[in-house]
Amino acid sequence: MNELVARVRDKLTERPKLSEMFEKCLANTWNTTIKRKPDGTTFVITGDIPAMWLRDSAAQVRPYLMLASADEQIADMIQGLVERQFACILLDPYANAFNESASGQGHQEDKTEMNPGVWERKYEIDSLCYPIQLSYLLWKNTGRTTQFNENFVAGVKRIIEVWTIEQNHENGSNYRFQRMNCPPTDTLPREGKGAETSYTGMTWSGFRPSDDACEYGYLVPANMFAAVVLRYVYEIATVILGNRELAAAAKRLSEQIDAGIHQYGIMDHPEFGSVYIYETDGLGHVNVMDDANVPSLLSIPYLDYVSADDPIYLNTRRLILSKTNPYFYEGKAASGVGSPHTPREYIWHIALAIQGMTSTSREEQETLLAWLEHTDAGTGFMHEGFHVDDPGLYTRPWFSWANMMFCEFVLMYCGISVNRS
Repeated sequence: MNELVARVRDKLTERPKLSEMFEKCLANTWNTTIKRKPDGTTFVITGDIPAMWLRDSAAQVRPYLMLASADEQIADMIQGLVERQFACILLDPYANAFNESASGQGHQEDKTEMNPGVWERKYEIDSLCYPIQLSYLLWKNTGRTTQFNENFVAGVKRIIEVWTIEQNHENGSNYRFQRMNCPPTDTLPREGKGAETSYTGMTWSGFRPSDDACEYGYLVPANMFAAVVLRYVYEIATVILGNRELAAAAKRLSEQIDAGIHQYGIMDHPEFGSVYIYETDGLGHVNVMDDANVPSLLSIPYLDYVSADDPIYLNTRRLILSKTNPYFYEGKAASGVGSPHTPREYIWHIALAIQGMTSTSREEQETLLAWLEHTDAGTGFMHEGFHVDDPGLYTRPWFSWANMMFCEFVLMYCGISVNRS
């Protein structure tokens, strides 16, 4: 890890604060959020909440993949996380966050099928995507394949089963979620079933990666992520496992979801042309916006769904980074994407990092790095959201996902990237 820090410092000799922030964020995640367990698995808390999110934990360790090929301890830690994640999925594939033990901590009063090992049971497609992605990237960056064990196969089969069920959420799903005495974004309408949907080929999601409820049940960027990781499953099943049945199931579902995206997830916008939409219900309603949390529309090339120069993505990007997106904010400190999860006029550091990692402009990347460098409120860390005019007003002082997205952007800027194929 010290060698990686030194490489970044050498690349950023004229920006000492930026390299200091990189070192601080990289070390903070390692020292404060990662816990190796006696059984060889790894438990990773999100930061200021003592639970493990499937999404956050995968994103938190992703920059360490760049060290894993040369450091067996780091590779073991990442494999331990993958194994823990798939054990969680087999415990409950509809849950987004888990306890370290069956302690009954978290949102046990929610009206859904809770388990004492589950912290929260908000069903989000991306919660099932990230562990597949992490296991695949571990293979591509280290050559390891031992993570593709019986639990992996059982977990992936369960994921495919759930995503297939949720293609017909209206008639085929038993998942319900209600939280009492809370904002509308924390619960689902129609007695926990969610807004009405019609079949599209895409798979339904109750909540966004912000943990806020979907307005319409087909969350397009999350379906893009699902289509991509199902292609990973096809490759793993074909090349590593020799499992033709699993390969065929993954390929079939990926193609169905992808066809649904192309039929229902694209619209002709009067100003921007053909663009991807954020959400739809298959009944004619669409949500034209983007949210800071990944998977987002801004993150499409980062997810490997299409390249950064794809015409529809470029149109979508222009829309997202304009006032047409109700969660794009401009201020004295920065301009960028926020979220209904945080107050208005709050930009997310995660969104700035994603904007940088999906940009083809060095000038834009340098501007974004400067904004990240100067909106840490003197802490040396990234936060969830900060006010566009006053970075001293921010949410979540200890948010490891944001710290590590910043680290990954800095590494990419320095010419050091995760191997994704």
